[in-house]
Amino acid sequence: MIDDELLTGVEEAVRKAAAAEIMPRWRQLAAHEVTEKSGPHDLVTIADRRAEEHLTGALTALLPGSVVVGEEAVHDNPAVYRALGGEAPVWIVDPVDGTRQFVHGDPGFCTLVALARGDELLASWTYAPAREELAVALRGEGARLNGEEIRSGSPVPDAPLEVAHSHPDFTTDAQKRTLEGLRAQGIRPRPCGSAGLEYLNVARGALDAVAFTWENAWDHAAGLLLVAEAGGGHATLEGKPFRLAGGNALPFTAARDALTVRRILSLLA
Repeated sequence: MIDDELLTGVEEAVRKAAAAEIMPRWRQLAAHEVTEKSGPHDLVTIADRRAEEHLTGALTALLPGSVVVGEEAVHDNPAVYRALGGEAPVWIVDPVDGTRQFVHGDPGFCTLVALARGDELLASWTYAPAREELAVALRGEGARLNGEEIRSGSPVPDAPLEVAHSHPDFTTDAQKRTLEGLRAQGIRPRPCGSAGLEYLNVARGALDAVAFTWENAWDHAAGLLLVAEAGGGHATLEGKPFRLAGGNALPFTAARDALTVRRILSLLA
């Protein structure tokens, strides 16, 4: 299914969507172009919507018979999410991951695209246009950042683990209590920014682990494959792989190596 032509086509589609719909609006948004979804911290902009529309058309044209599960489409029609786990190839799209950062003019946002069939991730693209960084992962063939291979490696022995976790603005009281387990000796927890960029940090060895309390596939699919292909691992609270279609035991973690995965899960249990 995945050949060089498709890989090149997706990269071009992601770059074009960002160039046409995202970057011209970065630090240029008008007040009426930013609205709330579920609350004041859950924002959507005209860039999110237009970029997802752009990618939906481009990606389905590249792979006839494929479908798109995008964040904004699911917000408008939750039934769209049911395509995950089906027989058709699915493009999982987050047009602007880190919308709050984008709105505030911070460069810490990215576009996330992953291709899956059933519950198997096949390829992913993490594009941070303001940083000029593109990370690509292909199942069984490794992970690259701007064309150079990246490896997660392992944390420095006896050094504190740097862990990014779900931001308090997006967690319930019960989830906050669970994440308190990370406030342990030898752990340096902090709230995450863009989930996609935090996964990239793990994949490149700049962050030891992430811990998340929500399972929207568009936030995690691209990053989970990126970390796996860079040599890292992940697991849910039950010690099982993350399921794209949902129903996971939360929270879950992704980390630079299997030992760190187990350590973080023990603290979250």
